[in-house]
Amino acid sequence: MNIPKKIIAHFDLDTFFVSVERLNDPSLIGKPLIVGGRERGVVAACSYEARKYGVHSAMPMKTAMRLCPHATVVGGSRTDYSKFSRWVTDIIAAKAPLFQKASIDEFYLELTGMDTYFDPYKWVIDLRQEIISKTGLPISFGLASNKMVAKIATDEAKPNGYLCIPYGFEKDFLAPLKVSKIPGVGNHTCQVLAEMGIETIKELGECQVALLEKRLGKYGLDLHRKAQGIHDGEVVAYHESKSISTENTFEENKTDVQFLMKELVRMTEKVAHQLRMENMTTGCIAVKIRYPDFETTSRQTSIPFTFYDDELILKAKEMFDKLYRKGQPVRLLGVRLSELTDEAIQTNLFENIEKKTGLYKAIDDVKERFGKYLITKAGGI
Repeated sequence: MNIPKKIIAHFDLDTFFVSVERLNDPSLIGKPLIVGGRERGVVAACSYEARKYGVHSAMPMKTAMRLCPHATVVGGSRTDYSKFSRWVTDIIAAKAPLFQKASIDEFYLELTGMDTYFDPYKWVIDLRQEIISKTGLPISFGLASNKMVAKIATDEAKPNGYLCIPYGFEKDFLAPLKVSKIPGVGNHTCQVLAEMGIETIKELGECQVALLEKRLGKYGLDLHRKAQGIHDGEVVAYHESKSISTENTFEENKTDVQFLMKELVRMTEKVAHQLRMENMTTGCIAVKIRYPDFETTSRQTSIPFTFYDDELILKAKEMFDKLYRKGQPVRLLGVRLSELTDEAIQTNLFENIEKKTGLYKAIDDVKERFGKYLITKAGGI
């Protein structure tokens, strides 16, 4: 194999949401399956059997059911999705020298330099097999000299396959593919390119840069480089050790449970707002209580990745109830969020969250403009 200057693998858990549901209920294997909200909801994911009928993600559920009326619709399990995502993450983290978790079901692995010791292609094949054997999930991968080509190779290897693009063959591999295969190229760009007579990546690469820039601005130059198989994106190291926390040491010890609950709500709302401002989600929340004798107790729990106040407040209250010694005065109260990631909140796709996310964005905008404490939960007042 011709070893590239850089060696990057892209892993994608095939139909991740569908696969998890089928592991929970084997009777769903081989049947058209749609994950998503019913009635006014949208399709979060669907099986290959459902795709044959024209069903795809982000499609209104009514349209999907009209195309494939015999499909089984499931609401999905956020807890299971998070569990399986963490499981795969742990397997990769134990083996890969450097990796980036791009989403709940997508990973980039930086393997440059590993070829000094062994064949990276075989190493990735073995890692893929380990993930399949331990989790039962199908997974595809692409191996190439940059992130873009590796991702496209993964898409071409699906379902449940793998593909290696040797260094120097990137342009040849991309040439016959449609321009829509390039990550980030949407319907509008495809339409503009089609009007220019460009449908394949080869045609895109042969087009004059000046003409592309005239129609697409600076993005035209970027697309021309990508058509040559050139991409400079780096694998960004994945870390879950970072945390966001807040705590309050009271001037006087507090025994009023109602006051402590209000304080807990206020602090949880504060760290959740900070979480959203950093475009992160959390997979773990902890509550800490310190008593007058300085004895400190804490409890943490793993949760489906989220950045919503209401979900975090509910968990914080549950842990407080389990931790607090009734009648005992409290000197300090704290809340901490950990297992932070910037992965997309795909675990929520099966819910109708557009309105909820919009509401939180509006609240955050007001807080950033007029002060963080202008709007707060009633429970925190």
